[in-house]
Amino acid sequence: MISRLSVTPVRYTADVEKLEPDEAETSRKIAETMISICETTYENSGHAIRAVHAKSHGLLAASFEVLEDLPPELAQGLFAKPGRSEAVVRLSTTPGDLLHDSVSTPRGMALKVLNVEGPRLPGSAQSTS
Repeated sequence: MISRLSVTPVRYTADVEKLEPDEAETSRKIAETMISICETTYENSGHAIRAVHAKSHGLLAASFEVLEDLPPELAQGLFAKPGRSEAVVRLSTTPGDLLHDSVSTPRGMALKVLNVEGPRLPGSAQSTS
């Protein structure tokens, strides 16, 4: 039997996200772990590769469409205005090691929507496509 969850989207405001008291320490530990993975995979392979999702299985050209008449709680950020954008999808496996394809691991998918209007993160002004 399939059950449905009732989810009520929340319109984003700055007070929605609250930093946990130990968030800086958690971020530092994650960064240390990622660097450690990179160092280990470099030692093993002699090549600098991603800490996770190192092995690509495919890149796909895609189109991303925001539909008209979204409810206000959904029509925010990237979804604020209806329209179509070009996108790229990357398929990968999750480990940082470049494992043989016969090794079963979880798969990952990343979506990059190109030429999105609006404010950008510091240092990303040139990364529009």
